[in-house]
Amino acid sequence: MATTSSWVPTARLAMALANAGCIVEAVCPAGHPVRMTKALRKIHTYRGLAPLMSFKKAIVAADPDLIVPGDDLATRHLQDLHRRGQTEGNAGTEICHLIEHSLGAPESFRVVFARNAFMRAADQESIRVPKTAVVGNVEDLKQLAFGFPLVLKADGTSGGNGVRIAPTLEQAEHALRTLQAPPLLARAAKRALVDHDTTLLWPSLLRRRFVVNAQAFVEGREATSTIFCWKGSVLAALHFEVLEKMHAAGHAAVLHLIDHWEMSMAVEKMVRRLNLSGLYGFDFILEAHTDAAYLIEINPRTTQVGHLALGPERDLPAALYAAIAGDVVPASQKITEAETIALFPQEWIRNPGSQFLRSAYHDVPWGEPALVGDCIRRSQTQRAWYAKQNLAAVRPSSSPMTVRPEPAAVEVDCEAK
Repeated sequence: MATTSSWVPTARLAMALANAGCIVEAVCPAGHPVRMTKALRKIHTYRGLAPLMSFKKAIVAADPDLIVPGDDLATRHLQDLHRRGQTEGNAGTEICHLIEHSLGAPESFRVVFARNAFMRAADQESIRVPKTAVVGNVEDLKQLAFGFPLVLKADGTSGGNGVRIAPTLEQAEHALRTLQAPPLLARAAKRALVDHDTTLLWPSLLRRRFVVNAQAFVEGREATSTIFCWKGSVLAALHFEVLEKMHAAGHAAVLHLIDHWEMSMAVEKMVRRLNLSGLYGFDFILEAHTDAAYLIEINPRTTQVGHLALGPERDLPAALYAAIAGDVVPASQKITEAETIALFPQEWIRNPGSQFLRSAYHDVPWGEPALVGDCIRRSQTQRAWYAKQNLAAVRPSSSPMTVRPEPAAVEVDCEAK
């Protein structure tokens, strides 16, 4: 596993892969929660100021059958290693082959990170998509025929950090300037020093501006698909409707398992067209009143639900193990019969009093108490941040409000186990 950020779902996937029979090693930041688990045979340290060297050293030392990227930047690093390997002659052939084996056809590398190119490819496959166009300036915004509200998205961002919904042209202009701007150096330094996350360092230091896409707004409910695919075929898939999110444009916290033929068909078509391999996520909007599925983007890496084993053709780690072992996918047991799942620690951080912590399956990794403890220790800072995000999303800018911090005391409901 290769990851550049300290994201808890990466630790959960490592545990699930080990349970499926894989021998797992990871290259990850020093403070990654996966270090709190018993899933790994060996840990290699990711260094944000020398990212490709970190990855290459880990790959050479581990000699893996497959590389699983845990975040978008990790996928970019692997793509960069592939490009570098192509210039190294025979010396780079082996690592190029491994990366293609892990991610799929190199022709698809650019497409999965370019929202406009991806949406064009989906449209050519007769998949339902909202109108999308690259916007570089205010004049581009004025010439769009989409109408308002408008969704603006920056390439190379994830977790909702690069998404804005603009109800008016004036707000769209402000959002465009914000999304295009390189990350502030102070923000990048804080994240690197405090959170051990160097994702923003190079974009900030190089003053790299982001490509921004405008997308027609589709009124409806959010949905998501997480899949494991192999050489252009989907071997296992999970389709969910999103019930609760960490904040307005953030990660899901509560999901409901669904069967949706249009989502399944769209995923299969895009996996086949791009000849993908590995773990991927696809985001959709289920249109209000019609339930039609609009494909809005692809995530070229694992998502936070990739570890869930929910029965035949719904167990991604089991499908991955079978693919690299050259075996049939074994019949796997479901971790729960419940169709609504509250993710830990996401929903607990979002709302410690949430009804879903009792009514849904609360996905706590009870078998790894050190990981549970680590999540609890991290929760106070995260709760404060998400509280600010939620407040900013709902309050009028002209209406000052006082924010009272949540109590520091933490109560863990062990009966929910």
